[in-house]
Amino acid sequence: MSDPEAVTEAGAHVVGAPMVTGAHTKLPFTVEEYGQRLERVRTRMEERGLDVMVATDPSNMAWLTGYDGWSFYTHQAVIVTMDADPRWWGRKMDSKGAWRTCYMERDSIFGYSDDYVQSDECHPHQHLAEILKELGLGAATIGVEMDNYYYNAAAHLNLTAGLPDATFVDATGLVNWQRAVKSEQEIAYMRRAARIVESMHRNIFEMIEPGLRKSDLVAEIFRAGIAGVAGDDGYGGDYPAIVPLVPTGADASAPHLTWDDQRFELGAATFFEVAGCYRRYHAPLCRTVFLGKPPPDVLAAEAAIIDGLEAGLDAARAGNRAGDVADALYAALERAGIEREGRCGYPVGLSYPPDWGERTISFRSTDNTILEPGMTFHFMPGLWMDDWGIEITETILIREQGPAEPLANVPRELLVKN
Repeated sequence: MSDPEAVTEAGAHVVGAPMVTGAHTKLPFTVEEYGQRLERVRTRMEERGLDVMVATDPSNMAWLTGYDGWSFYTHQAVIVTMDADPRWWGRKMDSKGAWRTCYMERDSIFGYSDDYVQSDECHPHQHLAEILKELGLGAATIGVEMDNYYYNAAAHLNLTAGLPDATFVDATGLVNWQRAVKSEQEIAYMRRAARIVESMHRNIFEMIEPGLRKSDLVAEIFRAGIAGVAGDDGYGGDYPAIVPLVPTGADASAPHLTWDDQRFELGAATFFEVAGCYRRYHAPLCRTVFLGKPPPDVLAAEAAIIDGLEAGLDAARAGNRAGDVADALYAALERAGIEREGRCGYPVGLSYPPDWGERTISFRSTDNTILEPGMTFHFMPGLWMDDWGIEITETILIREQGPAEPLANVPRELLVKN
């Protein structure tokens, strides 16, 4: 396993890697690894007949170049071609952040002025069109992420209008799919995120009690996630891509409610879906707490979910389908008289708001993707009933042999506290 603290100063060129000459930053991965990622993307581009890939998803931008900044509320992208280092493009104000976090040199960083920001007179993608023309790509075949949070209709209209001779191809997911199998260093970061989420759940169980304001407990969840792991060998955490999801009682019948300032009361279940995050790598984990004596239907659901979770972990083996994991879970629930449908898991790793998923594979019966060693998923067999809900989830690693490995170690049983 690689050293989780391993960082590389941008410096000497590695054969097969991007050309890097300036030691201006420290990178979370080796230059060689960035080069391997770039080649994987280029191979897929060539298969799709693309000359250019414009990646606007900040997760893809970071994975390709190291860029890390809270600037995704404005338009930005990484431009990948077949014959040069990637180019970072975004708001000029953020170009210094690109210089501080990307491996590329200054001539690969392009910024637009604030005249383009939230303007009714011009749009940043008009600037991007000019950059692409200056690079000799005005008539290229260009892949764009059409179904992406960060590439909207106005962006596409302005980019296509500015490049009338170019051919545009929907390349949504092209980069995301190259991220599916994690490197040793990526897995090392996810293991650190798992240690953080263990600490978060310990604090939840220690603090929760009747009369405590939910907002006070969520404040501690945030504190624990950012504080990370203490000690001489400790490390701090990062902000997660999704805020804590902590619905109680009837609100827990809905999977994505957050919190309020009401006080916890006896007689209700609360599930806590939170994630440890380290260097943008996530380890989501959910556990359910019941204050008071759980009713029989909740206890029956708990037993069924744990059985289904264990069956799914056993099915989550290299060479099996993603759909086999869902089938194993649903069969276990059906034996308990519980019907569930839809998706029960998705890949996780490096991400930014608003989602810690990678938006590729799904644990659902119809997904025939073959599982490979090094893939990581959030396996989440939650149940959302008419007036209550329960979630018990794991972040898992597909191993070379045997069932999947849960990255965190937190008891799965319903946590009961009076």
